[in-house]
Amino acid sequence: MGTLDGKVALITGGGRGQGRSHAVTLARHGASVAICDIDMQYPTIPYDMTQDRDLDTTVALVKEAGRECFAETADVRDPEQVNRFVAATIERFGRIDILSANAGVWAPALLTETSDDLWRDTIDTNLGGVFHAIRAVAPHMIEQRGGRIVATSSMCGRRGTPNLGAYTASKWGVIGLVKSAAIELGEYGITVNAICPSYVDTPMINFDGYNRMFRPDLSDPTRETSDEVVKTTQHTLPVGSFAPQHISDALLYLVSDGAQMISGTALDVTAGMSTQWSA
Repeated sequence: MGTLDGKVALITGGGRGQGRSHAVTLARHGASVAICDIDMQYPTIPYDMTQDRDLDTTVALVKEAGRECFAETADVRDPEQVNRFVAATIERFGRIDILSANAGVWAPALLTETSDDLWRDTIDTNLGGVFHAIRAVAPHMIEQRGGRIVATSSMCGRRGTPNLGAYTASKWGVIGLVKSAAIELGEYGITVNAICPSYVDTPMINFDGYNRMFRPDLSDPTRETSDEVVKTTQHTLPVGSFAPQHISDALLYLVSDGAQMISGTALDVTAGMSTQWSA
């Protein structure tokens, strides 16, 4: 018996990275899973974005874990696409118990060099996508008098960050949105929380621009040189970037019965980096 037997989890950004890890983790604990992700490349984003074959891989991994997985391509910037995906999930499974509003993008840029397109893509995905997902699932959760909503924020939602103005603004916004939603939805037995990861080893940080942020003095910086900077100057635990499973474990806790009294909270999963900001 799994702790999430009979539950249905909907995950945005489920094609790979943290979203894939969330899908497999929740499935291993008994949940049926619905995932969506994009199948296109934003011109503003410097790393390879998700494609449909990534969704197929996640579906296969969830099925390997013994649970059903429903997948559709959807752009979380578009509320109609999100609404259709939510409706299709309810039609398929009959309910939604868990929302992981996880889809996100980022690109390094000084504020003076942040284009209008990069600003819009970042805000519309990272904050607008969370809003669209919460708004779409909330009426259903209200009707069933319960649910768990967890949005992905970031360490950048906790402090100012150079070269990441758009991303930082979006992730601060996620925390404010979560707190407001927790107030509005609490009377229906719905909890709403955020997770704030630091450096997680996913395709979003496996590109040259990420490494150059940490070691601009090197002609050929690598993940190893980036991780050394993270380990020695930002994380208090002796690690650089870490596996997405650690974020999934935090998500699993927030959607469990053990977290029934936790709502409106931003949970830091930062290898001790949260020592750098106030409570």
